[in-house]
Amino acid sequence: MTRTRWIWLILILVYTVFFGWYTSFGGPLTDEEIAHYAALFDEREPPLSPERKANLLRFMEEDTGDDFVMVNVIDMYETPLQIEGVEPGESSEDVVGKYMAYMQPALFARACHPVIWGQAASDAVDIMNAEGMENWTRGAGMRYRSRRDMLEISSNPAFAGSHEFKVAAMEKTIAFPIDPWLQLGDPRLVLALLLVAIGCGLSWREALR
Repeated sequence: MTRTRWIWLILILVYTVFFGWYTSFGGPLTDEEIAHYAALFDEREPPLSPERKANLLRFMEEDTGDDFVMVNVIDMYETPLQIEGVEPGESSEDVVGKYMAYMQPALFARACHPVIWGQAASDAVDIMNAEGMENWTRGAGMRYRSRRDMLEISSNPAFAGSHEFKVAAMEKTIAFPIDPWLQLGDPRLVLALLLVAIGCGLSWREALR
């Protein structure tokens, strides 16, 4: 096999591995999976309210099987709540870091990552029928590979302990999913274009040798 063919073979292999990791192939949640996750959340303390449980069931039943983005707006405490595991003098950022110590590896393993993140530049500039929602610290959009991946992360017993740090650091937060959603820079497309450019460049160099 020529060097040029080896180059393209390696690049195709790299892309195939990335595409397989980044893309959900499981399809929508099955009835058995929905019952399984619902039972796991029923065992959580404190239990979900009837409204939240109904919303969670609808979220699972309407699964598209595709990726989605969880939109988050967050307002941090100036001083975190002093719960077990929070040391005196720690900031809310420090406490969120303890929460993310579980979340980051779990998210990365499932190709979940922020697509937008930033600090609030001012109070809300447009608000309607949402008294007390004027002040926010930051906003973010977290891409999840699938609803199944999000449920796997949030139903893990390790999440329950780390979630206490989120409660201690955030004074208020709103999170809701958007699906379908659109982004102009899908990493699968960006990586494909990059690898094709690399492959063409290396092939051209080999042709000149």
